[in-house]
Amino acid sequence: MTKTTIRRAGPPDAETLAQLGRTTFSQTFAHLYPPEDLEAFLTEAYSPDRIAAELADPDKAAWLAEWEGEAVGYAAAGPCGLAHAEVTPQCGELKRLYVLEGWKGEGVAKALMDVAMAWLEETRTGRLWLGVWSENWRAQRFYARLGFEKVGEHHFKVGRTLDRDFIYRRG
Repeated sequence: MTKTTIRRAGPPDAETLAQLGRTTFSQTFAHLYPPEDLEAFLTEAYSPDRIAAELADPDKAAWLAEWEGEAVGYAAAGPCGLAHAEVTPQCGELKRLYVLEGWKGEGVAKALMDVAMAWLEETRTGRLWLGVWSENWRAQRFYARLGFEKVGEHHFKVGRTLDRDFIYRRG
């Protein structure tokens, strides 16, 4: 991970995070969805205005991984919004963790995960949660190595498509 830095993102980074989010989500999942479903999701989830609002929210945080000034990955965290009987208002959630193709396996995801988990542990008193696509085996192995375990399932909506996602918990 030489020359890669992790820094807390702020509202001025909204455009960068929106574009990086669109790109990394598409690189990872575009093959799963009809184009209209993918575009509807990307337009809603990664609008610069929505990202700017999230970055301005004191209960949420995001980090950028940069290599020589170029964004190569990001993480976002905040209060847990997953529908699970054990989730309390004190719980935290890793909302997003994405790295550009070509940077996977380089330690970027682990570095982002470390800062996001440290922030959640400092700001939340409950358990830590995340959702992961049921067929994303690589991510599931990664989260398991970090102490997360599967405790449920839910549907994740992309346009009109409903994905089967797993709910993972640590602590």
